Amino acid sequence: MDATDLYDDRARQRLVAEPPKRVEAPVRTAFERDRARVVHAASSRRLAAKTQVVGPASDDFVRNRLTHSLEVAQVARDLSRALGSQPDIAETAALAHDLGHPPFGHNGERLLAELSEACGGFEGNAQTLRVLTRLEAKTFTEEGRSVGLNLTRATLDACTKYPWPRGAGPDPLKFGVYADDRAIFDWLREEAPGPRRCLEAQVMDLADDVAYSVHDVEDGTVAGHLDLTRLDTAAVWETLREWYLPDAVDDEVDAALVRLRGVGSWPTAPYDGSRRSLAALKNLTSDLIGRFCGAVQAASFAASDGPMARYAADLVVPRETWVEITVLKAVAAHYVMQTPDRLTIMDRQRSLLAELVEAMVAGGPGVLDRPFADDWEAAADDAGRLRVVVDQVASLTDASAVDRHARLVGGGAG
Repeated sequence: MDATDLYDDRARQRLVAEPPKRVEAPVRTAFERDRARVVHAASSRRLAAKTQVVGPASDDFVRNRLTHSLEVAQVARDLSRALGSQPDIAETAALAHDLGHPPFGHNGERLLAELSEACGGFEGNAQTLRVLTRLEAKTFTEEGRSVGLNLTRATLDACTKYPWPRGAGPDPLKFGVYADDRAIFDWLREEAPGPRRCLEAQVMDLADDVAYSVHDVEDGTVAGHLDLTRLDTAAVWETLREWYLPDAVDDEVDAALVRLRGVGSWPTAPYDGSRRSLAALKNLTSDLIGRFCGAVQAASFAASDGPMARYAADLVVPRETWVEITVLKAVAAHYVMQTPDRLTIMDRQRSLLAELVEAMVAGGPGVLDRPFADDWEAAADDAGRLRVVVDQVASLTDASAVDRHARLVGGGAG
């Protein structure tokens, strides 16, 4: 059976029905069209100038949000195909998974969450749904309301990492929909068994964790922030428990590091900047991605006869594999994200965004881009207008946020 046959007409349904294309060569499936819409979206292009871990202007090697998304998409597509599900759905979800992230990465996300309490908070994944179903301009209802890219139900569901509203999930800070986007959320989740994520969303989420766990370590190594042959494990384990796995014990994470060091391409000498050293590092990232995805594929097949699509099965991530992934995430967090110079930059970024939001709220539609100025005029109250300002700020790149701040407030941030 072709993977596409696992998805029925409801999975292919769009909120606004679209007539067949008069001329379309080659003929594309509904899910291939979804992928094309995300690839060509303005929000996707902006990811090239948004922070992944360190600012995209700081080095021409480090990953930005766009290159990260492309790598997540490759991992998601390969894993989805290996499982027998529809790879276009998982790949599109991966390409879209960071569209809602604001300038300055998770630092900007946390700041906007604090500033947007009066309009229901901010969460990058909820913002992604808003971008896909409202803010990106492509399709409108007969009443003149934007439905964004008008993606299929299955693709939108796969993009929903946290399928619940604010306050309804296990982590109060993580949610996937704002109150005024609830109608489209309820439509895309009509067939969902409660808060359970579809398999394709699980694949996207794992691919994200796998990609940034290995690639952030690669970037940090090349930038000279860390040496994989000399790790301060006590400090790294402290970060691991504080950021990711509070219940982890030393024996468990020590054993995970031993297994990782047992991977044949794990470096035995410090990175020296040579082509041979860079090639060795690339081989390590490839081996680690294969190791993690292979373990998950085997565990998932062992747990279910499938089919591996929608709600017929779940992705199974063995505990040992998850701890290994988390060890790499903690290495990057400790050596790259918590350096004194990085923390100083993050403080300046937070101040810049706070001042920018304040200036835009005070300036109203006259300081907003036309689409957001129209949204401001249509807003019913102060909370609605604040949401419009947050939408505008979240859409900015790192550089355009600095530029807009300089014009409206003065000064800048690194």
